[in-house]
Amino acid sequence: MNRLLNEMMNKQDPSQVANLARFFKTGPGQYGEGDKFLGIKVPVTRGVVKQCWKETTFDDLEECISSCFHEVRLAALLTLVLILRQAQKNKDAALAQRCVDFYLTHTQYVNNWDLVDLSCYEILGVWLLDKDRSVLYDLARNGKTIWERRIGIVSTMQFLRYGQLDDTYKIADIFLEECRGEKKIVLHDLLQKAVGWLLREAGKRDEARLRKWLLLRQDYMPRTMLRYAVERLGDWELKKK
Repeated sequence: MNRLLNEMMNKQDPSQVANLARFFKTGPGQYGEGDKFLGIKVPVTRGVVKQCWKETTFDDLEECISSCFHEVRLAALLTLVLILRQAQKNKDAALAQRCVDFYLTHTQYVNNWDLVDLSCYEILGVWLLDKDRSVLYDLARNGKTIWERRIGIVSTMQFLRYGQLDDTYKIADIFLEECRGEKKIVLHDLLQKAVGWLLREAGKRDEARLRKWLLLRQDYMPRTMLRYAVERLGDWELKKK
């Protein structure tokens, strides 16, 4: 019996479905098109995960991560975070590797901004703290979806927490290279926001470095990205474009 799935199904609240569907842009042509909801808010999902994660198997996770319901996929990801955390605590390298491999082979189901943001830096970011990080550069550069590309940049949040800023700036440059020269690709709004957000977080650790970095790039940075990046720089004057 998949207790995690059963408990999530028992928590569904039809009165919240329409609101969540609107919030996560599930209409035709929107980034969450076709996604389905049970009407479960995140604190409730976290409560279910807290109760069930210790008895959840990888077969259970497989069933949940591939669910058509957004909240069930989130429950699977939050459970994976806790399993990895326990594996790291117990120095169980094999289990930790299995968690990371599971995540990387199921990124097609990590398909909205909240699913990305609540999982990637707690899984990939944690795992890669003392390892080669080329997988993040590959996701940012070659991800098949905007969500895989977002994973590439948002995962660096964990590095920022340890004062490691280089990867955030380097991966941000991957996105910026698409906005200049002959390419001049228009980045999806959700990628612009993610990059700007992580740059802002990097600036909290070293504001002088962020200012210097932005001065060299602001002329070709997408407006939304720049606006997010300078949000805490109160004296920064945004140029009109």
